[in-house]
Amino acid sequence: METITEKSTNKMNGFVVLFLVIALLIFNIYLLYTGIRTDETSILWVFIPGMILFFIMFGSFTVVQPNDSRVIIFFGKYIGTIRQSGFWAINPFTEKRKVSLRIHNFNSDKIKVNDLHGNPIEIAAVIVWRVVDSARAVFDVQNYEGFVAIQSETAIRGLASEYAYDSADEKESLRGNQQEISENMKKQLQLRLQIAGVEVLESRITHLAYAPEIAQAMLRRQQATAVIAARAKIVEGAVGMVDMALKSLSEQHIVNLDEDKKATMVNNLLVALVSESQAQPVINTGTLYQ
Repeated sequence: METITEKSTNKMNGFVVLFLVIALLIFNIYLLYTGIRTDETSILWVFIPGMILFFIMFGSFTVVQPNDSRVIIFFGKYIGTIRQSGFWAINPFTEKRKVSLRIHNFNSDKIKVNDLHGNPIEIAAVIVWRVVDSARAVFDVQNYEGFVAIQSETAIRGLASEYAYDSADEKESLRGNQQEISENMKKQLQLRLQIAGVEVLESRITHLAYAPEIAQAMLRRQQATAVIAARAKIVEGAVGMVDMALKSLSEQHIVNLDEDKKATMVNNLLVALVSESQAQPVINTGTLYQ
């Protein structure tokens, strides 16, 4: 495939050419008036080519707005691009294709894909892009806007399948590392879209959720994981408090406990510290001898 890169083309100030076209029109009107007045048909042989030239030159004008461009094609050959805003005149036999250089947003639809673990998820993203090479956007792809849309959705699908939705360990996940995922998406998109002369400015995940058919099950799993982690933290703290209490009693010689009483005390303290319901204390006032 022939690769074409953008280049500048020759152009003239449109107002200067417009002045010449108006002068040609006035001259043709003068010839017509003179021919009718003097009844000289030979003047018509000058008037008719003059009017044809007028209409041809009138088709040479083009207006380019800021952050806009015109790709100029002369009988199937690319001769250059006009990027400078203003009123210009070029070869009237050329084709002028408009290519916007403004920043575009592509908002993808919600796509259902499987993550790294095979869980169905819904994901959507926004892609911020612009054309930096108008020639490649026109000649290297059929429709550069449609090309951006299709390649963006393909990149989103591929990226979602490379990561897990959520990860309990330190591995990267779609939910826990969105900044890193967005940068990776931007790099992949740039590789795909550079053939169309498109620059990717930013990419962001706008929607991320489990698919409805497994959302409730995954929510219960997340809740269970959170409860287990909280329980482990509570037990760890309770064991530390029991150990601290036993050491304090022993060091301060408050009471001497044998192994059976220590076991009973440990049991009571753990029950009081770990139990979800409020523990009801039982006060022992002494030992009853009969």
